[in-house]
Amino acid sequence: MRRFDAKWAIVLVGFLALSLAFSGRAMLSLAMPEWIAEFGWSRSFISDVMAVTLVIMAGLAPVVGFGIDRGGPRTILTGGLLLVAASTMLLSAMQTPLSFILGFSGLGAVGFGLVATHAVSSAVARSFDGRQGLAIGIATSGSTAGQFVFVPILGLLLASGGWRLGYQALAGGCVLLALLSWVLLRGAGARARAAAAAEVREGFVTRVWYLLRRPAFHGLFWSFVLCGYTTTGVIETHLIPYAEFCGVPPAPSSLAFGVLMGVNTLGMVAAGWLTDRINRTWLLAGIYAGRGLVFLLLPVLVRDTSVLWVFAVLFGIFDYATVPPTASLAAGHLGRERVGTAMGLISAGHSIGAAIGAFMGGYLFDSTGGYGWLWSSSFALALLAAAIAALVPHRMRPALVT
Repeated sequence: MRRFDAKWAIVLVGFLALSLAFSGRAMLSLAMPEWIAEFGWSRSFISDVMAVTLVIMAGLAPVVGFGIDRGGPRTILTGGLLLVAASTMLLSAMQTPLSFILGFSGLGAVGFGLVATHAVSSAVARSFDGRQGLAIGIATSGSTAGQFVFVPILGLLLASGGWRLGYQALAGGCVLLALLSWVLLRGAGARARAAAAAEVREGFVTRVWYLLRRPAFHGLFWSFVLCGYTTTGVIETHLIPYAEFCGVPPAPSSLAFGVLMGVNTLGMVAAGWLTDRINRTWLLAGIYAGRGLVFLLLPVLVRDTSVLWVFAVLFGIFDYATVPPTASLAAGHLGRERVGTAMGLISAGHSIGAAIGAFMGGYLFDSTGGYGWLWSSSFALALLAAAIAALVPHRMRPALVT
């Protein structure tokens, strides 16, 4: 029997791991109204915990990326899945704010930081020569595919008061996948260590300093900061609470979120396919611009709740589609041997932007009684991200830097 190709094992495990980890993150948004009713917590408190989690993830991201460059994804993804399992088990039994903070901003933050799109996209970019963009798109689309499957189911559980059961089921899935990833990624880890041994041996600080002196890095970094604000920070944290604020019940709003993630999955694979075929700079800038325009639909939701479905489809096209061209441009301009560290730093910027978005959503709602200013800022910042991305050259980096 032919042995399973190690590079496609990375794609498979990365897809499944991101499916579970991102579903765990999305559950906060789903459960927020339930926790407010059951525990009496404020929207700002829950948003602040999410923001702290994202800040911790930002701090971990460069170190995780450096680990991908040196040792491959096996230990990182397996360990991250086990931490996500521990986090979700703790959350399933929580009764106090402290247990929520420890579960989500403690165990969860580290687990989510390890099972992250930058870790998967970097591992794939290092492994593939041809069809790199498509492979990245397929692997990282797990971040949305899992939510397409799990979030509507969790929404139905929430409607019947079963959010604890949802967390327990997710924990079991993470443990099973951790065992599978340890087996399937054995060859990937050996290949990564062999490749690292043949490359230039740089310390972490030296590698970071090299990246900080490259204009292409700054174009990708700052556009990804704004990407984090307009996706993870704003939409993942506040779309479902906003839909409920507009009068949409939990089950339909979670189903719409699932539709968004389903389209998102197709959008990421399509963006990966296009990354291999057209100008990646203009593709990335176009995705940001399209995302910004879709934000104009959200204020209408107050008057017409059916707009939620239109928004879900259109935003899904542009949501996570930035990952394949960003990772490909990072590998091209900054070097495949440094892509893990580069994407780690770029992802850290994404988490910082997301933390600001999550915080601002709760703050602006409590201050103004609505989300209008949040959607206006998201529209403007998405267009700014498009302008920054357009400045990144399309040209590939021709050779390994020594």
